[in-house]
Amino acid sequence: MESVHRALRVLEVVNRYSGGVSLAQIARETRLPQLVLARVMEELVRANLVAPAGPGAYIAGRTLLLTDTVAGDGRGHLRETLAWVRDAVGAAVYVARYTDGEVCITLYADGPATPLVDEWVDFRAAAHASAVGKALLAQLEPDGRKDHLSRHRAQMFTAHTITRQEDLFRQLDTRRPGSALLDLQEYALGTVCAAVPITSGPNAECLALSIPAPDPYRLAQAARILQTEAAAVLLALIVAGTGPGTPRTAPQREEGAGEPGSILITAT
Repeated sequence: MESVHRALRVLEVVNRYSGGVSLAQIARETRLPQLVLARVMEELVRANLVAPAGPGAYIAGRTLLLTDTVAGDGRGHLRETLAWVRDAVGAAVYVARYTDGEVCITLYADGPATPLVDEWVDFRAAAHASAVGKALLAQLEPDGRKDHLSRHRAQMFTAHTITRQEDLFRQLDTRRPGSALLDLQEYALGTVCAAVPITSGPNAECLALSIPAPDPYRLAQAARILQTEAAAVLLALIVAGTGPGTPRTAPQREEGAGEPGSILITAT
């Protein structure tokens, strides 16, 4: 979240200067240290949110300009960001939100070499066994967790599934801050998953991945990359207008969804 706030502060400054703004001016207005600002600018340039406009100067990038047009909604940048994360982790990636008391997958990116997990049990009924569900439940107050589990009782899906409420809550509350929530074949045999919170508003959200192979080393490596790219995804959601606090429309399918390497985007 700190990374996202820094990026938004920079974008606010750049957006005020239509003719371009110097890096020195950005530093003065954001009060970010030189090395921190350099990293932020590198990420924003990579995401096409800002663009170089000469030595030490920047203007709004193509993605930021698109969001200011009537037809532009920033979804192209969101698609590119999720595709980037999918390719970086080598697995299907998902964005999920806890809304109206339910687990909801709102976005995903998959491909021929990065298949989605087989949803053989509705994710709404499997929060206790999935990385997505755990990452969302971890952000709820104890009463909220208990309410969810009273409506969706923890069932045994595999021999690894945690069904005791005390054990589940202990796992959620004793993890290291910032670490990923894991599903080690608890939802489905042969599949492991990881998820990290990306919440900035009133509803819990998370970014997750699934790997169709019980490989602990590969999962740990992918989870580290997922944590690194989580801020970029949250920023893309905000730019696209689908972030927390943004009004949602009825579910809709992006053109080409379902084809190899496509991204399904829904709004709830």
